[in-house]
Amino acid sequence: MGDLRYDPEVDAAYLTVGGPIADGAVAQTLPIALPADARGELFLDLDADGRLLGIEILGASLILRPEAIG
Repeated sequence: MGDLRYDPEVDAAYLTVGGPIADGAVAQTLPIALPADARGELFLDLDADGRLLGIEILGASLILRPEAIG
């Protein structure tokens, strides 16, 4: 489905959906509201047609299982 990249220095992960994302392809980034007790942040990157390109995860070690970022 996609490729998950994790950067431990900033504790952020990025999941591409459907392959590599071309430069300039992201037209909009939407924050996702999480429950008040949730940790971390999620953002959806969309193309000009509103199709999902990727998901940015800040505080990834708090949201993802350890084996996902291992």
